[in-house]
This record gives sequence, C-alpha cells and structure tokens, in this order.
Amino acid sequence: MQLTLGGRVALITGGSKGLGLAMARAFSEAGGHVAIVARGQEALAQAEAEIRAAAPAAKVAAIAADIATAEGCNAAFAAAEQALGQVDILVNNAGTSQRGPFPSVSDELWQNDLDLKLFAAIRLARLAWPGMQARRWGRIINVLNIGAKAPPAEGAPTAVTRAAGMALTKVQANEGAKHNILVNAMLVGIIESDQWVRRHAADKRNITWEEWKEEMGKPVPVGRLGKPEEFAGLAVYLCSQVGGYVTGTAINVDGGRSPVV
Repeated sequence: MQLTLGGRVALITGGSKGLGLAMARAFSEAGGHVAIVARGQEALAQAEAEIRAAAPAAKVAAIAADIATAEGCNAAFAAAEQALGQVDILVNNAGTSQRGPFPSVSDELWQNDLDLKLFAAIRLARLAWPGMQARRWGRIINVLNIGAKAPPAEGAPTAVTRAAGMALTKVQANEGAKHNILVNAMLVGIIESDQWVRRHAADKRNITWEEWKEEMGKPVPVGRLGKPEEFAGLAVYLCSQVGGYVTGTAINVDGGRSPVV
C-alpha cells in the first residue's frame, strides 16, 4: 500500500530541523506541498533546499516567524496561504523542553512555554479551521511528548503544557469530526533529533555520538533511539487516504518507553 497526500498543503511549525524537517520531507515525498515555519532564516533556507532535493515536484515555502506571538501566527498562516493556497494539514510541532524543579520555574518560563506550545497550536488551528470546515477536509497533528500522559518529577512546565495539548486535541477532534477535520496527537519519546544532538554536545564525558545514542537507547524497551523517518511515517499515515478513521487519539511514538498506553 502506498500512502499519498495527493497535492494537499501542510503547514509545519518547527519545520527547519529535527522532526519537523523529517515530516516536511516525508509529506513532500508522499505528494504533498509544505510550508515550513521557524525563526531562523539560515536553517529555513537549508531545510528548503533539502526538501526540494528530496522531492523536486513539491512546492515548498520557507517562512520565518515567531509563532509564540499572535502576530507571528497570523503572519505565518497568511504567508503559507499566499505561497501555496489553502492549508489542508496543520502540524503543530514547534517547542522546546523547558523543565526543572517546580519551585524554580518562574512565571516567565511558564508563560513562554504556554505561548510557544499551547497558544500557538490554538491560534494556528483557529486560523486553519474555517477553511477546513468549508472544504470538509482537514487534518491537524499536535506533536507532544510522552510526559503529557505520565508527567515526571521536575517535568514542569513542559509536561503540563503538553498535557494541555492532549486535552486540546480531544476537544478539537470531537468538534471537528462532523466536518471531516481529524485531529490527533503524536507523543515523542527519545528520537534522534537536533535536541539530542545538542545534549550530546553538552555532555562532558567525551563519548562519540554513536556511543551516546547506544547509552540513551538502553532503557527503551526496543533498545534504541527512534529515527525521525519512523515518526514522520506515522504523520503521513494520519494525513493520507487510509488514515480517515483515526481521530481523537494520542499515539506514543516511543519504542515502548511510556508507562501509559
């Protein structure tokens, strides 16, 4: 079975690196067109070139915007529509892993986390919703992490924000189903990405990337870190012609690491 997107347009936040870039490539290779949104212009240019090389037939728009603000969300969505037309698929992927002991998390950190992860997802979905509803076709994926289901100690603010994102997913799915707007969450475990590359670089033990990956993968039931293309493959499925009966779910993509199904 071949999964295809048939010319659908996807807007992917955090699309210049890591999982966002992997999804943009996979969507393009499956016959979709993509608007990737991030803050860094240089990373966006590199990502755009990589996507075009992998899928020459795809249309690609690289949009520099700070979606932690309402103005940034409005500008990013308008630019995507201007470049590619209607937005059929929205992937809310932007985010960082802000966490620490609860008493040390300041109001500023809480607000920054909520703005980038939760309010950006709300604002962009609100912009995309009317068009999806009018066309009776839409797909929204909220990228969260497994802390949304099983928040760990010292997991604030990120686990709390991600848990709110899971509740948002269910609300949207229940309201969108009658309009054929399907909404799901994908919960990340430990998957090779730019975030983990940075963590390896900050490790003072002077071990190689391969050694570091092997060590990090040992606690995972499947015995390894996930690959970006494995994560991206599920995203393509959820937005493809065969994913039309899946909505309102929060799917762990974690090699079995989460204690919660």
